[in-house]
Amino acid sequence: MTLLNLHIGSLPIEDPVLKFLLELIIILSAPLLLNKIKVPHLLGLLIAGAVVGPNGLNLLSRDSSVVVTGTTGLLYIMFLAGLEIDMGDFKKNMGKSITFTVFTFAVPFILGLLGGYYVLHFSMLTSVLFASLFSSHTLIAYPIVSKMGVAKNLSVNITVGGTMLTDVLSLLVLAVVVGMTQGEVNSAFWLRLGLSVAAFSLTVLFVFPIIGRWFFKKVDDKISQYIFVLVMIYLAAVLAELAGIEAIIGAFFAGLALNRLIPHTSALMNRVEFVGNAIFIPFFLISVGMLIDFTVFFKSLETLIVAAVMLVASIGGKYLAAVFTQKTFRLTKDEGMIIFGLSSASAAATLAAVMVGYNIILSETESGEPVRLLSEHVLNGSILLILISCTISSFVSMSSAAKIAEADNEATASGANPETENILIAVNYEDAVEKSVNLGLLIKAGHNKDRLFALNVINDEKNESSVRNAEKTLHTAVTLAAAADVQIRPLTRYDSDVATGISNVIKEQKITDLIVALQPGKGLTPSFVYNLTNGYLQNENVNTLIYHAAQPISTIKKYIVLIPPKADKEPGFFHALLRVWNIGKSSGSEMAFYASAPIISIIERVAGKSAIELSLHTIDYWGEAEQAAVSVAADEGLILFMAKRGMASFFPRMGQMPDFLNQHALENTFLLIYPFSQQNADETEKRSVSNHDDFVEISRMIGKMFPG
Repeated sequence: MTLLNLHIGSLPIEDPVLKFLLELIIILSAPLLLNKIKVPHLLGLLIAGAVVGPNGLNLLSRDSSVVVTGTTGLLYIMFLAGLEIDMGDFKKNMGKSITFTVFTFAVPFILGLLGGYYVLHFSMLTSVLFASLFSSHTLIAYPIVSKMGVAKNLSVNITVGGTMLTDVLSLLVLAVVVGMTQGEVNSAFWLRLGLSVAAFSLTVLFVFPIIGRWFFKKVDDKISQYIFVLVMIYLAAVLAELAGIEAIIGAFFAGLALNRLIPHTSALMNRVEFVGNAIFIPFFLISVGMLIDFTVFFKSLETLIVAAVMLVASIGGKYLAAVFTQKTFRLTKDEGMIIFGLSSASAAATLAAVMVGYNIILSETESGEPVRLLSEHVLNGSILLILISCTISSFVSMSSAAKIAEADNEATASGANPETENILIAVNYEDAVEKSVNLGLLIKAGHNKDRLFALNVINDEKNESSVRNAEKTLHTAVTLAAAADVQIRPLTRYDSDVATGISNVIKEQKITDLIVALQPGKGLTPSFVYNLTNGYLQNENVNTLIYHAAQPISTIKKYIVLIPPKADKEPGFFHALLRVWNIGKSSGSEMAFYASAPIISIIERVAGKSAIELSLHTIDYWGEAEQAAVSVAADEGLILFMAKRGMASFFPRMGQMPDFLNQHALENTFLLIYPFSQQNADETEKRSVSNHDDFVEISRMIGKMFPG
């Protein structure tokens, strides 16, 4: 009996097991080896692909399996760019992205047009298509930037938005040139293209979120949720191709469509990033490397001349565009270089356009040789362009991202970011554990990876079943957080009652935020309200969050945020507002604030510092806030800033809110936030209620609590 059936007598290797093993060894070894010598592992994967590919040692062929996984990796890069982008910043900086698009499209295009027409003596039609090759770019270095934690930087946001626009323009030029060679560019062509692109955009951006929200509400299985994401990526890619544009644009639009349904701190986001960075994206880089053929550069001097023109137009044009963008928006030098690094790589769209132009035969020579729209010299030159541009992109992006990340870390160390937070999640109800943990993941600071606590309190009259239940709920909490790459510390407490146990843990662990979920289906019962008033709220130096989860938090489109008058006088107001801001940042949900004019003014200044999706509504009396709460629609949530008796923002009607919520809001998710009323004695930043109206003081707090 044959135990091993490895057919390795001839090359390339045909055995699927051995092929996959070799590819995995490359993916494993490239980062481990190259990180030691400060070389981006993306470059290592490209070179490895060239070495083992058909133009190197011929160990692996670029067959359909490599193309499929490589295509998925390319789509994945664009999908992650759309998924990870901060929608608030994206809309806020859309004007900057358009300006960058003008620079990064026009400058390389003009250089390429001049080089093609005057230096290489191409026809005008060929020169236009030749020039369009350099206007597009591939975010091949985006995984490096994302891994270093600077994906939300303004310069990255501008570049990602500009990538979508410039790739669309470049591929539009391709479509027009191809149509002109076939004599199809007329009013019907433009009408058909316009309608198909509009139909595609509306379908993906408006229908996909509806389908996604329905699916995530109905399906809890984690594997099914991930497969659903893959289906959406490929479906959007297919719809884009049917509309006459490139599949990568469809993947980017799919990321934008699902952006608000996959919170940035969620377990699903962690799975999406993990699988993409571990498998699909490395396969894409290897597949691109397999296209590189070093021998073609020694066969023809004309190929080297064409390649030189391509490099000057592409690399030089992208560098000038990055410098113009940096100067226009007064960015730092490192931010300008990261724009250049991200936008300098030519791979996907460039290769697609070259292959289309190469396959279009205009005529034949007398000897029967085909006259192509783009010659073989351009095809070979594009391979050199891919190699050099990806190399430059990897090195520049890694260097610039490291410097920006270092500057951000220095800002954190100097106290520009909020103080240390310790979040305590009470998990006494098994059915509410997942929802409570997901809320904790949303409100926490991005750098907080290990200061979350899950507590189950067992009363003194403990029995075996309550102990087993505690172990089960705590294990569930730890597992859920671990899936999002966050550590939760499980705590079991034996005490006379839950409120006392929580209060003791708050003191022992220096807790800053307490999350208590209501028992599913019960609402704010009289017994809970009694425990809240006489137990939880007695911890005066802690933000207390009371959470009623009617649906998965990722499926909520909009939050109605009600803030009572004088809430800004509370010592914990900015800390509580930061929790709301984190929910908006991480989930992408719109925040509709209803508050008095002075508080709306503060929120406007916070929004200028850290953008989220929001709308502002000035109210003159609390009845208007209650009317907004009554009108909450399906898939919308409610957030109320509350206060206990004796606090500056308390008023008698607030005591009736439990009955009000039980009557009008049980079908919706709602969150009650009680800001702390007294700071710890050792708190480094003490704030006096008397100075809250001081503009300088408020501005300083906004700068401290809400880093841009």
